[in-house]
Amino acid sequence: MEHNVPNINPPKFADWDQAWHQVVAWQQQGLRVVLTNGCYDLLHYGHIYLLTKAKNLGDKLVLAVNSPESIRRLKGPSRPILDRTSRLFILSALEPVDLLVEFSQDTPLDLIRILKPDVLVKGGDYLPDTIVGSEVMAEYGGQVVVIPYQEGFSTTGIAEKLNK
Repeated sequence: MEHNVPNINPPKFADWDQAWHQVVAWQQQGLRVVLTNGCYDLLHYGHIYLLTKAKNLGDKLVLAVNSPESIRRLKGPSRPILDRTSRLFILSALEPVDLLVEFSQDTPLDLIRILKPDVLVKGGDYLPDTIVGSEVMAEYGGQVVVIPYQEGFSTTGIAEKLNK
């Protein structure tokens, strides 16, 4: 459901070129840049937990967010639940997030190649070498970290409860 929210970008939002310049500037200052990604359709405890843990692994946190089109391909035609602008503004307001960047591909692989973060974080039950982008991180000595899911917290689970 789209709301009559203006299609403007929040303060922490950057396109890929702007994000690259910002990440390079931070790294030149000796700051450790962490990147994580996801749909972040309906914000919940599991998201906040992951973002907080991710931020603690470095100095700056880049959150790469799936575009609405990407979410529809990955999650189905009823998603995203929140419109693009609402999602970006909500995520921009979160303290751990220093920079937001959107990607329209199914994975953030191209963005990881461009930004070259110091740490790539993913939530779940993955092994670090099975995470999309782990091979790119290995090429330049980046670190891959898995933050375990917090059981019982998922956007899909929330959506299912709402539909009952």
